[in-house]
Amino acid sequence: MRRAKLAVMNDVLQSFEPHRRELCAYTYRMLGSSFEAEDAVQETFTRAWNAHDTFEGRSSLRSWLYRIATNVCLDMLKGPQRRARPMDLAPASEAGSPLPAPEPDYVWVEPIPDAMAFGADPAEAAAAKETLRLAFVAAVQHLPARQRAVMLMREVLRFSAQETAETLGLSPASVNSALQRARSTIENLHPSPTDGSQAPDEDLRRLADDYMTAFQSYDMKAITDLLHHDVAFSMPPIPMWIQGPDAVVEFLLGTGSACRDSRLVPIGANGLPAFGHYKPSEEPGVWSPWSVTVLEIADGAIAGLNFFLDTPRLFPLFGLPNEYRES
Repeated sequence: MRRAKLAVMNDVLQSFEPHRRELCAYTYRMLGSSFEAEDAVQETFTRAWNAHDTFEGRSSLRSWLYRIATNVCLDMLKGPQRRARPMDLAPASEAGSPLPAPEPDYVWVEPIPDAMAFGADPAEAAAAKETLRLAFVAAVQHLPARQRAVMLMREVLRFSAQETAETLGLSPASVNSALQRARSTIENLHPSPTDGSQAPDEDLRRLADDYMTAFQSYDMKAITDLLHHDVAFSMPPIPMWIQGPDAVVEFLLGTGSACRDSRLVPIGANGLPAFGHYKPSEEPGVWSPWSVTVLEIADGAIAGLNFFLDTPRLFPLFGLPNEYRES
């Protein structure tokens, strides 16, 4: 009997697995955190397993899992705190300003590894990139939780008004009203289209390679040539940001000068070029974790330099080693 129950449990859990990545991408958009998204998907599968006997097949398994995942996220979003980016919280700082104290991790929108959010279908991945960019995820955090779910279901997942209403326990009229309010909020925020999601992959790779070469050689002229005229530079959990190529160079030659002779390891985050960034340690030939760096792209240039400094949490998430040694 126990063996039969375990077999059934395994079969049920295996039926959930094909939906893991899209659910993770959805919960990430809802919550703004890779770690919370992982927890939300795990809780979704736990609740779904506990309730699988009540699943009567009136909707698809996918829709049923999204209903559970939405309820999990709504439970997690009951607190007042919303995640943000440094540029959402204050004007740009002077490049030479003293660094303020870091804020807790729950304040910030965090990056998500591509491997967590994208499946094997290139067409689906291309469609998902626009709504995984950091600016969009941060803008979505301005919405009330249920409005957030409505917008993601209707605009991202392409659920019908009826499907969305059934998932959220609302009427179709309420869904349409919530969607209208959500669209208005997002349009007023004007999240900049800086993710480069429409750029050809080869152009993104070339830009990423050029950035890697320029940064590792600490060539300020080469770095400047790659930057958009209003590039934004941020370093969560430090609550400051700077804007413009001149400010970026001033910072890198001043406060950020410890990054000279860094080593970068290419990774993928939010469908964008990204790197595990290691800076020199006190031991010759050894580099220490400094950031997960995510580039945002606009008009063929780097419009966002996002250095996420919480390496003890982020490096394991991205599968990065805790030191870099040249062979």
